[in-house]
Amino acid sequence: MRLAATQHSTRFLVSHWRLLWQVSRDELKARYAGSIFGMGWAILTPLLLLALYAGVYLLVLQVQAPGLSSGQYVLLIFSGLVPFLMTSEALVGGVGAVVANKAVLSNTVFPIDLVPAKAVLLSQLPMVVGFATILIALVVSGSVSWPIVLLPVIWGLHVVGLIGLAWILSLVNLVFRDLQSLMSLALMGLMIVSPIAYTPEMVPASLRILLILNPFAYFVTAYQGVVILGRLPAWWHWLVLVAMSVGLFVLGGTFFSRAKRVLIDYV
Repeated sequence: MRLAATQHSTRFLVSHWRLLWQVSRDELKARYAGSIFGMGWAILTPLLLLALYAGVYLLVLQVQAPGLSSGQYVLLIFSGLVPFLMTSEALVGGVGAVVANKAVLSNTVFPIDLVPAKAVLLSQLPMVVGFATILIALVVSGSVSWPIVLLPVIWGLHVVGLIGLAWILSLVNLVFRDLQSLMSLALMGLMIVSPIAYTPEMVPASLRILLILNPFAYFVTAYQGVVILGRLPAWWHWLVLVAMSVGLFVLGGTFFSRAKRVLIDYV
């Protein structure tokens, strides 16, 4: 049966975007209130994790990425690590979004449909800080290439897909509460099988099926390509990104708008 446009959760993103932005901004400020470093943690966390990654792969494992200097390799890692941190925060927050916000279930001022989207919006700080750091490093080293102008496009598709996925997972978590615990394990596995600290060319042919079946790998390689390698994604790569992102967004919004009336009883 064909859905009417008013039955999709997207309508709330359009009609309440100012409220969503204001609530997200206020919650972000409250998150770091009282902390000694405050929002400085948003800078320190990815940098410390990058230092750990770079130390392990450069000094311990002595990995050499073909055609890249040590500095370029560190930036390659960072351009894959930053989107993973954003994805991890968005999914962890999105899964528990509805359960953690019981108070707004019947709120018509701030519809429950906005809560998973808010979790994704709050997760964008690591991306802003991380890619700003990368851009500064590229400018200083004189390594900026024109494909970097496509970064906002890939970023936007990534956010759209995550909102759709958060809509789905937040309601599934109502009836399967173990999902929040399983999410941590799933994200750990996702980090391992994603080409963050290695390129697809470095993966043995027998294991490349793991990259093909890993949706996040397509985003990692796209980010690394346009930001560090100065390489445009192939047409089929764009097709996969758009299909995944738009497909998840449409499916997630449709599922949430329909299923929330039934599954809300599980809260």
